[in-house]
Amino acid sequence: MKILAIESSCDETAVAICEQRTVLASCIASQVEEHKLYGGVVPEIASRRHVESISALTKQALEQADCTLEQIDQIAVTAYPGLIGALLVGVNFAKGLSLSTGKPLIPVHHLRSHIAANYITHPDLKPPFLCLVVSGGNTHLVEVTDYTSFHIIGRTRDDAAGECFDKTARAMGMSYPGGVHLDKIANEGNPMAYALPHPKVEGCPWDFSFSGLKTFVINTIHRCEQKGETYHVPDLAASVRYHVCEILVEKTMAAAKEFGYTTIALAGGVSANSLLRARMQQACDQAGYTLYLPQLNLCGDNAAMVGVQAYYESLSGHFADQSLNACATKNIEEG
Repeated sequence: MKILAIESSCDETAVAICEQRTVLASCIASQVEEHKLYGGVVPEIASRRHVESISALTKQALEQADCTLEQIDQIAVTAYPGLIGALLVGVNFAKGLSLSTGKPLIPVHHLRSHIAANYITHPDLKPPFLCLVVSGGNTHLVEVTDYTSFHIIGRTRDDAAGECFDKTARAMGMSYPGGVHLDKIANEGNPMAYALPHPKVEGCPWDFSFSGLKTFVINTIHRCEQKGETYHVPDLAASVRYHVCEILVEKTMAAAKEFGYTTIALAGGVSANSLLRARMQQACDQAGYTLYLPQLNLCGDNAAMVGVQAYYESLSGHFADQSLNACATKNIEEG
């Protein structure tokens, strides 16, 4: 079964062709360089670039997979969550393909796709397992009870971990995407140089909160600038990275113990963070747990992960008709 998958939830236009967990083609048109000019993603620009890229990218994916549109069995698309204008480009293009070819249409939840990136990297991975889904917009602890069955046991109450990285990096003068640059610069610093807060959500041990930590760092920078004092960027970057990663690892390991999971996975853009990968591996090794990490090139947004998750959605009968609409927010449990 060949699935043509489309991803346009943010600033990457992507098209892939998959057969179950096998990726036959994966094409991505990145907008990073353009959004750097503005210090972050401009939704209107992202939508326009999707419109400009999506048709040619589909043709490129078909050529890469050495197949025709007639040989495609199903059409899949990220329908939620994400930037609404960007999502609408992908959804409407997928609906057009489905209507013109008569192929079934599969709507896919973006966070479910990020989890599915692990299925590409690890052919042996299967539910149930505990997954930390961590990105610029989301930080979730999710029980993956089956390929299309999910239960959130913890989530951020304010900022996501990736948002904390990006905004503190920007305050330190780093360009977009800040989290990537912060991860590199942090390797040159002392993670114990700055005493940062270790926030907890009272009464909810599995939930996250990064807003206070982010604000503390930004205020520290502002105080130094107002007093004419200097701060050491590598040290501050290392301290931010260390504290965020420790919170993520600590809660994930505690939840695994509480809910009886010995198999853990990471997913989402922040799963590429070098310290998070290293610390989670170390913690799992010490506990005797098995850790699954997506390939670095599958951590960010791509259509291959959409195509793989779509295969399991199709097995569960999760199809859509021409009334399908994009949605900026949707719970992973409902997707």
